[in-house]
Amino acid sequence: MVVEEDEGRIAHAQLKYGDGMIMLGSEREDGWGPRVGRSWVYVAVEGDVDAHFERARAAGAEVLREPTDQEYGSRDYSVRDPEGNIWSFGTYRP
Repeated sequence: MVVEEDEGRIAHAQLKYGDGMIMLGSEREDGWGPRVGRSWVYVAVEGDVDAHFERARAAGAEVLREPTDQEYGSRDYSVRDPEGNIWSFGTYRP
């Protein structure tokens, strides 16, 4: 799946192989800053996303977005690790 922005950049894309999937998009500046040189990863989790979030926060992850229900049906959150990588975890499974 590919979602293009008006300028032709890729806002969101999904690459699937078997049961696995990688989501990606073009570089952009947004509320979390530029991402060149850092990774931004989404991991689909089984079970309770809120409990997963609490474990990440307790382990010292910098919270960028608390668990939130998304309009596309997922419940997810985002954190930054000590090296600046952004991790999003949630229930999204297309």
